[in-house]
Amino acid sequence: MTTATEYAALPALITRMTGDEKHGWAAESTLDVLWVLYDRVLRVDPRHPDDPDRDRFLLSKGHGPMAYYAVLAAKGFLDPAELDGWAGWGSRLGLHPDGVLVPGVEIGSGSLGHGLPIAVGVAIGLRLRGRTDPAVHVLVGDAELDEGSNHEAIAVAGRRGLDSLVTTVVDNSSGSLGWPGGVARRFEVEGWATAEVDGRDHDALHAAYTAPHPGRPLAVVAKVEAKR
Repeated sequence: MTTATEYAALPALITRMTGDEKHGWAAESTLDVLWVLYDRVLRVDPRHPDDPDRDRFLLSKGHGPMAYYAVLAAKGFLDPAELDGWAGWGSRLGLHPDGVLVPGVEIGSGSLGHGLPIAVGVAIGLRLRGRTDPAVHVLVGDAELDEGSNHEAIAVAGRRGLDSLVTTVVDNSSGSLGWPGGVARRFEVEGWATAEVDGRDHDALHAAYTAPHPGRPLAVVAKVEAKR
């Protein structure tokens, strides 16, 4: 199956997940970012999801993980049939992804503001163990940046020069506080490299993720107008 065919199948995979807690808008806004990461950027293998030299992907924007589960299914981490029973009794696919239960999932998520600090810790831990090849990607929502824990994590990552760390901010203008000069500026003042792209433009996303940023963490601000 070609990657274009896999991408075209994502809406049908998402439709298999039903219920009242889908958080469809949140999921829909992350779909293209997740696809580009898993299709073109992340070095991960569904046959060896615990490979110590894998890239790490942490979903901090964990409410409404339908897009995440659909991409994992498309890429072979999950049997698509599991999607039919998501969030049901006995299903390992919960309303928030569980890093213990779901192959390819690194952390349990859903508590706003936790993903980026955890990613900073993962990047520091890999560096201390001498593993310099794995990249650490984390996806956050723009509203999460209102949490103080993220401000501290942004400062620490910049000062430590964690160039293995890449943060994607899906910016659908849902944040209530904002930042003078915009989301990217919040990272720039702490020494991060930044890029602002259309969150549905696959080539622009790929170019942002693969641009060199030696000695600095990277923040990719993916602008998305959520479909409602």
